[in-house]
Amino acid sequence: MCGIVAMFARHKQISEGTIERATKSLFHRGPDGQRFWTSPDGRVSLGHARLSIIDLSGGDQPIANEDETIRIIVNGELYGYEAIQKELEQGGHRLRTRSDSEIALHLYEEVGAQCLHRLRGEFAIVLWDAVNRTLFAARDRFGIKPLFYAFYDNTLFLASEIKALFAAGVPARWDCESVYDCGGIGSPQMRTLYEGVFQIPPGQFMIATEKQMVLHKYWDFDYPLMVESGKVRSDAEYAEEFRQTFEESVRIRLRADVPVGCYLSGGIDSCAVLGLAARHHQGPVRAYTVTFDREEYNEGAVAQEMAKKAGAEFTPILVRQEEMAEHFVDAIYHSETLCVNTHGIAKYLLSRAVRESDFKVVLTGEGSDEILAGYMHFHRDLAPRGVKESSASRPENVNPGGTGNSPPPAHIKSGARDQILRLLGFVPGWMDGSALVSTKLRGLLSRDFLASFSGRHGVLGFFNDIDIRGQLTGREPLHQSLYLWSKTRLPNYLLTLLGDRMEMAHSVEGRLPFLDHHLVELVRSQPVTQKIRGASHKFVLRESMRELITDTVYRRSKQPFLSPPVLMNQKGKLFAMMQDMLRGAALRTVPFFDQGRIVSLLDELGPASEPTDVVNDQVLMMLLSACVLNEQFRLSA
Repeated sequence: MCGIVAMFARHKQISEGTIERATKSLFHRGPDGQRFWTSPDGRVSLGHARLSIIDLSGGDQPIANEDETIRIIVNGELYGYEAIQKELEQGGHRLRTRSDSEIALHLYEEVGAQCLHRLRGEFAIVLWDAVNRTLFAARDRFGIKPLFYAFYDNTLFLASEIKALFAAGVPARWDCESVYDCGGIGSPQMRTLYEGVFQIPPGQFMIATEKQMVLHKYWDFDYPLMVESGKVRSDAEYAEEFRQTFEESVRIRLRADVPVGCYLSGGIDSCAVLGLAARHHQGPVRAYTVTFDREEYNEGAVAQEMAKKAGAEFTPILVRQEEMAEHFVDAIYHSETLCVNTHGIAKYLLSRAVRESDFKVVLTGEGSDEILAGYMHFHRDLAPRGVKESSASRPENVNPGGTGNSPPPAHIKSGARDQILRLLGFVPGWMDGSALVSTKLRGLLSRDFLASFSGRHGVLGFFNDIDIRGQLTGREPLHQSLYLWSKTRLPNYLLTLLGDRMEMAHSVEGRLPFLDHHLVELVRSQPVTQKIRGASHKFVLRESMRELITDTVYRRSKQPFLSPPVLMNQKGKLFAMMQDMLRGAALRTVPFFDQGRIVSLLDELGPASEPTDVVNDQVLMMLLSACVLNEQFRLSA
């Protein structure tokens, strides 16, 4: 994994200082070397900050083809690259390195943008084709690796992180519409919190010339139509094909020229990854587990039991709220987004501990809930099919983000709800559940800011870049809900605040076996009953991994990864920081909120024992992180 930067100017030359400054802002993503290249006419520049994982001595970038008409920069890992290297060399290509990244360059030479169908892994790519005067940029199928862009002053900028765009000269401004949408079901796929800054959506690529920029889709989930149900097979057959494909996904992600460890919680996802990794790893796997000093949030004992079964080296990392207070600003700066819980800060500190132990690569369990409907709110999406819920499996006390507990979900306002019903024919559980947090947050926005969006519903904007007819119509309601979640909340929050940004803040590469497109394409072909069976979620995973996981993990219900809410410790440093920032000048400089209402909310806080306090905690975390972003990036409205 690395940090990449690219610039393509229509009329003027790009200064060497600009590309160097932008690339150096990503030093944390690539401390093993920074290199730059600028075209002879000065109008194209590529920058690369390298974290060396494969071909440690020879994999520097940008990499050029044989006649130096094409150059590429890559952030990510491409699996199965050795076979493609051999194929390319047999076809007459001369490879400059033994790195996995170079295969994308020569595959592009062969088949252009269609090369993406040959790539397997987590990646963001930018390539300059000098003969065709074309900039080609692409993002992996699930958005594991970030790739942002902006067009400013007749120049196209691309980078792994938004801070690099700001370092290159893109103005740092809030996007008011995106801030307003944070109080609804969320922003669409392409937008960010920052004006003029967009992201290439998962599974898409960009073609940019001097005259235009065009986005194209190369992969999508393509869930089957309900009328396409194939032959029903036994549970044992489904479990066996899942296990084989999943095991291959884990095995190929152990390939590295540096040590590889695992993140381990008490959940079935990371335990399954560890169980399979232990089969193929030489010697005991190093397993890193976050532990907390509040027992109800501490999964250390369950994780330790699993580590013992797998013969892994159990490495607990105790994270206290005082430590999270000390690193809250740094973590939010790296995330570039709003948080609803300090779990991202805990992940930031876990990744720091991994790097301090001289590990660069870890396997993680993210993505399982998205492909196997692991969050409890997905159970509600079975209701439109007439599947009866047992009282034990009803998603009481699950918040809209699948990230914590809250009271039973309120309903979306009738106008927005009606729009969703007209579009989909039902309201996905996670959208309906978003109303609790959105109602609270909207009540804290200033009257003038709200008035500027009077009469507007964010629902239609959310769906404008969703292929409803091609990807949702005629599909199982559960698959529709999974699709929408995987296009928005997964890349924009979970893979950011609990994935890439917290890991790469400390130069740690996270690899996600569940988000292997071979595995996802297999899972999408299986019946929904392999995802949810009565009160059992992720049924096919649970059954296929039964021999490799502990009985405790097999029988354990879904426990979202959460840090203890800040309101639970009102004498702690983080609570004091929140009070100081939200009552003081830090919030006053953020142009969207009504500080008087927020102070009233702070004055009304009681002991964190009521369910509504979870909603308050999430909203206050969003406000606090907005203050941090505003200060760190000196944002204007």
